[in-house]
Amino acid sequence: MSKQILVTGGTGYIGSHTVVELQQEGYDVVVVDNLSNSNIEVLDNIAKITGKKPQFEQFDLADRAKTEAFFEKYPNVEAIIHFAASKAVGESVEKPLLYYRNNLVSLMNLMDCMGKYDVKNFVFSSSCTVYGQPEKLPVTEATPRQDAESPYGNTKKVCEDIMSDTMKANTGLKSIALRYFNPIGAHESALIGELPNGVPNNLVPFITQTAAGLRDELKVFGDDYNTPDGSCMRDFINVVDLAKAHVVAIERLLNDKNKENYEIFNLGTGNGSSVLELINAFEKSTGVKLNYSIVGRRAGDIEKIWAETSYANNELGWKAEKGLEETLLSAWNWEKKVRGIK
Repeated sequence: MSKQILVTGGTGYIGSHTVVELQQEGYDVVVVDNLSNSNIEVLDNIAKITGKKPQFEQFDLADRAKTEAFFEKYPNVEAIIHFAASKAVGESVEKPLLYYRNNLVSLMNLMDCMGKYDVKNFVFSSSCTVYGQPEKLPVTEATPRQDAESPYGNTKKVCEDIMSDTMKANTGLKSIALRYFNPIGAHESALIGELPNGVPNNLVPFITQTAAGLRDELKVFGDDYNTPDGSCMRDFINVVDLAKAHVVAIERLLNDKNKENYEIFNLGTGNGSSVLELINAFEKSTGVKLNYSIVGRRAGDIEKIWAETSYANNELGWKAEKGLEETLLSAWNWEKKVRGIK
């Protein structure tokens, strides 16, 4: 009997790609999502890729009673991958209470249920935002966490603290926090990708929607940062590479290969690319010219960050493999498929 994994936020961008990778490795996946920033049709597209539609339950994990009812219904869950969270930096600055309520309460409900329903393994979707603007680059897992630049970043930081304290108090449980850098791209099938509801808050969907004519113009927030071309720099990682790291993390926990019952890994490429470099790489890989303009800085943005990935590479045996142009082309192919562009 295949091992059953709960994937929260599994119809979302990173979640759906992870469900695909888990199912292709033979895991039995159950998805929980409230569909606040995703679409139910994603499940059918996962099935087209893998030949199997994951089980699905729609509810909000901030609802304690419904979360408990889920674990009553699915007693065979052996591990949890927790993606379900509000994730837009800009929106979190405007609506901090929404972010604290959703991101913290859902995590606490899940961790409570781990103990109660004997689910011992937990993988958490964390973020490089916990590093704030680091004093030294690249950042390692030992880089001190800074005061967060946004409520979103602070929720990830607090969630890590909740996990760390819970693991200290419950030594029979095991968890891994994966600190993502900037996931972009789409599955090579163009059947799943990043499709935010409403106006995108992330850079690449805004780029592809601008290229597709849905947005009049892409705004580059600031060209006066201390970077080679003045625009912000990030470590952009292909979403499929990122998804595969979750499978590796799950296998590490299920096979008792973890060295501590709470571990942290950076997931990135180890390379920093600027916003303007990303735009140029998109134009080069797709042949599509983008209409963009430089505007003022955006609240909550940090100047530059990229990962030191050797610990994840060596300890997990995982490495990001896909390049920037290939990744941006996959994002454009996904956008074209969604919009019916030939």
